[in-house]
Order: sequence, then C-alpha cells, then structure tokens
Amino acid sequence: MNIADLLAPDAVLTGLKAQSKKQLLQELAARAHGLTRLSERRIFETLVERERLGSTGVGAGIAIPHGRMMEAKTITGLFARLENGIDYEAVDSQPVDLVFMLLAPENAGADHLKALARVSRLLRDKATCEKLRAANSAQALYAVLTVDKNGTGIAAA
Repeated sequence: MNIADLLAPDAVLTGLKAQSKKQLLQELAARAHGLTRLSERRIFETLVERERLGSTGVGAGIAIPHGRMMEAKTITGLFARLENGIDYEAVDSQPVDLVFMLLAPENAGADHLKALARVSRLLRDKATCEKLRAANSAQALYAVLTVDKNGTGIAAA
C-alpha cells in the first residue's frame, strides 16, 4: 500500500491553526468533508470516539487520528502540519505538530490496519519528519510523504 493511494495532493495542509485537540479534530473533519462529502459532524464524532479509546498521539510530535465509518467508500487520508504544536495527550506528553488522519470504510478491517501501519512506519522515520517540518509548501509536503527514502519513486509497503 502506497501513501499516494491514501493521500491526494489536495489533502495536504500546511500551517494549519488549532489551539486544542478538539479544535484540530473539528478542522480535520471540516477539511475531510470537503474531500469526501461525508458528514462533517459524523467524521468529527468518529474521530472523537476513537480518541476516547486512547490518544492517537503516538509521540515525537505525531498524531494519527483515525476511524471507520459506514458511509466511507474508500480509505482516505489527510495530512496537516500545524502552525504551532498543540497538547494532544500524546503518549510522550509532547506537543503534536504533524497529523495524518485516516478514514476507512466500516468493513475495511485488514486494509485499514495496513494503512495505519504504513503511515506509522513513514512517520517513525526521523529524517522524514525533519523534512516535513522544513517543507515550505503543501506540494513539498506531498513530495516528502510520497517519495521513498532513496528518492526513487513512491514507496511501497
């Protein structure tokens, strides 16, 4: 599974402003609604329900909010680099500034887990995160997210 299969170029946001985790999830839901035409409220509720199970703030400034929705037709990603880090109740208590949201169909069990694993692997790489934090445009962010470490094309899972 490639990141480009999950993330469209217009689903990459830079300089997103949010003061809190709730505000961030609301903003992500609004942006995801624009991409998917799914209910903004349902997207927000899905993300909040998942956060109740435990924070999706995985550490090192990274969060991977995600959820499954009956109405979703495909796995859809949205990446945001925040203007300022926010308290996200992350496992390491560090502020979050890199966020990769995933929405999946209710019946996408294995594919949803593969997508989460792929995003997690990508964002565990310190060099990739440094490039994401240094990128100066949404296009540059998309390139970092979709090109493998060797610069030879889109990385496979």
